Amino acid sequence: MRAPNFFYKGLGFAVLKRRVIKIALPIAAAALVLSACGSDDDDDKKKDGGSSAPAGGGNKPTWTIGFQAGLSGENAQLGINEENGARLAVEQANAKGDLPFTLKFKTSDDEASETKSVSAAQKLIDDSNVVAVIGPAFSGPTKAASPNYAKAKLATVSPSATNPSLTSAGNNFTAFLRGTPNDNAQGSGMAKYLSKKLQAKKVFVVDDKTEYGVGLSKVAKDELTKAGVQVVSDSVPKATPDYGPISTKIKNSGADAMIYAGYYQDGAPFAKKLKEAGFTGPKFSGDGTNDSQFVSLAGDASNDWYLTCPCSDANVEAATKQFTEDYKKRFNTNPSTYSAESFDIANLVVEQMKSFGADKITREAMLTKLKSASYKGLTKSFKFQPNGEFDGATTFIYQVKGGKIGYMGDIDQLVGG
Repeated sequence: MRAPNFFYKGLGFAVLKRRVIKIALPIAAAALVLSACGSDDDDDKKKDGGSSAPAGGGNKPTWTIGFQAGLSGENAQLGINEENGARLAVEQANAKGDLPFTLKFKTSDDEASETKSVSAAQKLIDDSNVVAVIGPAFSGPTKAASPNYAKAKLATVSPSATNPSLTSAGNNFTAFLRGTPNDNAQGSGMAKYLSKKLQAKKVFVVDDKTEYGVGLSKVAKDELTKAGVQVVSDSVPKATPDYGPISTKIKNSGADAMIYAGYYQDGAPFAKKLKEAGFTGPKFSGDGTNDSQFVSLAGDASNDWYLTCPCSDANVEAATKQFTEDYKKRFNTNPSTYSAESFDIANLVVEQMKSFGADKITREAMLTKLKSASYKGLTKSFKFQPNGEFDGATTFIYQVKGGKIGYMGDIDQLVGG
């Protein structure tokens, strides 16, 4: 609405106008500062679960669970799956209201990069309120960051870093705990299914030259050879501009099946080129490709691909039915690869934290507790060997059909042991 004209006339109004402006400007500036501070705080709460101040509500102390994974960049969906699962566990633990402390959740994005992993880890290490970390998610970043975590005595429990060498004694990764079977189980499962179920005679194995890809392909090649299967292999670095030459090589090799040890971001264009080359044999990849993003990016070229994972399908298993409902309600999407396992690992960490009661939780004491922990989760029972290795070896297999990843089940059960 417009003010009457007479209000604008006269010296009195001019003076009044100047006074209003003088008063309004500092108030507006202060409001902007407060608004900016509020925005930063809200952003931290949304992403990291809130402030890591040493005291929580009432007389309760506040402790933080850290999370490290690739949450942006290539293959980020794998990290996001895990972040969501862990975050849900933290939120539910707080909502119960029976914790002797206030629990916070702090993320650190390493972009699935070995070079960025060290600084991402340092962000969590430098926060003295972080008493344990879920992750890192990928094998390469785990290898890069683990020496610093070991020095800080800050426990890391990875839902998905599967390279077998990470638990080698020579690494001295004394703070690393693996929350899933390693690629000895996954590579062996691939070889078992190919040789026993599909009766493959010659398999072409390709790795992407990452820590994960090299480790998985080595196990698969060794196990295939033990099973009497002829193996041909090659390495193609991730982000290769054209997968045409390797696809033609596979088609002309006489192999009746192939394995790609890499991630979905490269598995998708690879799948398209394999289809163009006319290779029609069984095609396998591991947990790094086992995500709906592979299907979205590859289109119909992803059909019939077999995908393995030391993780079950939370959308199918009865034990994870409630988790799936809660996850979908919270994030408006179904859980995917390692979501439920990350939920379990977060609850494992919370259970160990609760054993301190309201006493101070130290990193070293948490590491000791986690190493000796035994926890029955929704997806499996968690227990660690003295070197931090997961105590178990079950691997599952999936297959893409009609544009969807279908769950087939436990490989050992499917092939008869």
